[in-house]
Amino acid sequence: MKLLVSAIEPSANLHLKEVLKELQVSNPGFDVEIEGVFDKNLGEPVIDSNEFNVMGFFDVLPKIKLAKKTIEKLTELAQNADKILLIDAPSFNLRLAKAIKEKYPQKEIIYYILPKVWAWKKGRIKTVNKYIDKKAYIFPFEKEIWKDGIYVGNPLLDEIKTFRDDKVYGNVAFLPGSRKSEIKSLMPVFKDLAKNIKKNKILVVPEIYKEKIDEIYGDVEEFDIIFNTHEALLKSDFAYICSGTATLEAAIIGTPFVLMYKAREIEYLIAKMLVKLNFVGLANIIFEKENLGEFHKEYLQKFDIKELLSDYENSDIKTFQKKSEKLREILKHGSAKQIVKIIKGES
Repeated sequence: MKLLVSAIEPSANLHLKEVLKELQVSNPGFDVEIEGVFDKNLGEPVIDSNEFNVMGFFDVLPKIKLAKKTIEKLTELAQNADKILLIDAPSFNLRLAKAIKEKYPQKEIIYYILPKVWAWKKGRIKTVNKYIDKKAYIFPFEKEIWKDGIYVGNPLLDEIKTFRDDKVYGNVAFLPGSRKSEIKSLMPVFKDLAKNIKKNKILVVPEIYKEKIDEIYGDVEEFDIIFNTHEALLKSDFAYICSGTATLEAAIIGTPFVLMYKAREIEYLIAKMLVKLNFVGLANIIFEKENLGEFHKEYLQKFDIKELLSDYENSDIKTFQKKSEKLREILKHGSAKQIVKIIKGES
């Protein structure tokens, strides 16, 4: 089978890696040749997904040109593909799906990790329903939106194999996010917190910033640097985490944490108008949908150092881990096996 893949984001490539592993390990007689846009470590892409990631936020023109060129190339390749697999990245992948479907109406398009229309841009529902044949969603509550879709499980349960025990390790983790703007907003607060914490402090830094720590994070003498999120969370007693996937990872692993986020005031006000949710953190959103209350605390825009320190000092790992077990029960299982079934036409 020839599978055309669009995985332009680092997270999408992590999920694709698990799908390819499942294809190789559990389906040795099923040959799949992938082409398209993905990380060069996973094969031989027509366009390396890292070309999208090296650009800065304000490099709008080259990014638009690259996206247009990539959509044209992938649409051309779709002619000889048996199936198309799109992973996340709706701004790009919905345009690609439209281009392919209009040129080759009979081609089966699988969309893995559907747009978060429950948060914003509900108009995308119509676009997905028009151009996507197989809809693979990763949160159980999305069934109310994608009624003809398939709940495939959550990819983090493929990638997280070990959960936090209840030992005391003497570490507190700080995860200021992956975007430079997030890091610059949160690091001054994290440094204030670190001064008041006697335990060992761990700063989680994405690999891409390995050579730019001083430039991006400033003075980090007070912290031990770790580049692996899961490793840091597994040996930390508590974590302060910027809003994003890392909060769901911590919730699944079972490390107590609070979510923190700060944006420019105008950006925050616009987001507040567009996004109609009671919570920002994915674990909180999932728990609310299940009528289970709040999973963890959230701090948006304003931070009280004393209150944040109190959250750490009064955290109860056993209570938190009961919530973590419940969350894993709700999510059920990883998603790679089910995606492979969809690719093979068994689901």
